Amino acid sequence: MKPIAESELIINGRGAVYHLDVKPEEIAHNIITVGDPDRVKEVSKHFDNIEVKCQHREFVTHTGTIGNKRLSVVSTGIGPDNIDIVLNELDALVNIDFASRTIRPALTQLNIIRLGTSGSLQAAIQVDSFVASTHGLGLDNLMNYYLHDNNEEERQILHSFKTQTQLHSSFSPYIASSSMSLMRHFVDGYHRGITVTCPGFYGPQGRILRLGISNPHLIDRLTGFQFGQHIISNFEMETSAIYGLGQALGHHCLSLSAIIANRVHKNFSSDSAALIQKLITTSLDIMVNKL
Repeated sequence: MKPIAESELIINGRGAVYHLDVKPEEIAHNIITVGDPDRVKEVSKHFDNIEVKCQHREFVTHTGTIGNKRLSVVSTGIGPDNIDIVLNELDALVNIDFASRTIRPALTQLNIIRLGTSGSLQAAIQVDSFVASTHGLGLDNLMNYYLHDNNEEERQILHSFKTQTQLHSSFSPYIASSSMSLMRHFVDGYHRGITVTCPGFYGPQGRILRLGISNPHLIDRLTGFQFGQHIISNFEMETSAIYGLGQALGHHCLSLSAIIANRVHKNFSSDSAALIQKLITTSLDIMVNKL
C-alpha cells in the first residue's frame, strides 16, 4: 500500500495530527463535538478524570473518563469547513498508521455526538427544547467534494426537497442520515426532524441586516417542507457535514441541538447557558450508561 504523502496528512513534531494537535493514543472512541472552545471544559468538568488536554487554534480536546467509560470532547469551531478538518483528522487518528502512513487493515468506528445550539423552524418546537436530527441536509456544498452514496429514502427526501423548496439554482444540496444505533438511545425529551445546515449565520439562514438576500422566502419554504413523516425541524452550521463525512467514513454520528431560537415565533431563550448545561448532563448520562 502506497504511503500517504506528508503534504496530505500533516503530522507535527510530537507525532500529533496537525490541526487538532492530538496523538492517536490521546483520543477516545466515544467523542462529543462542540462548536465553542469554551464549552469543552463545560463538558469535561463532569469527567471523573481528565488525562489529556490539547489546544491548537480553535480546536480544544479533553480526554478522560466517567467511571469506566473513556470519552473525548473536541471543539470544532463554527461551520462545515471546520468539520471537514475535525472529522477527517479524527478518522485519521484511529484508521491510519502514523508510522507507516498507511490505512489500517481493520477499521475503527467512532461514536461521534454533536452537542450544539440551533434555531427551530417549526412553531411546535419551542425554545428551550432539544432536537435529535434524523438527517442532515446540507446547503453548504462540502460533501459535493467527496464521493458518497445515498440510500433510497435519502434520495427521495432530497428530490422532494429540491422540488418543494425551489431554492436558488446556485444550491446543490446533499443529505445524510444519523446513526440509528445512537439515535435509539435519545428518545424521551427529544424532538426529531431533518436539520438543515447552512454555510453562514446571516444571509444563508435568511437573516436580513443591511444586505438583501437571494432567497428571501427561505424560512417559509424550509418550515413548509414535508415528505411523509419527515419535516425540517431546525437549522444550524455543522450537522450535515458531520453526518455526510461520518457516513462516508463509516462512523456512527448523531447531532443533538439545544433550541435557543425559534424563527417562526422570532423569540430567543432567556437562559441558553442553563439549557446547554442540561443538554450536556442529559447526553453524558446516556453515553456513559447506554453506549
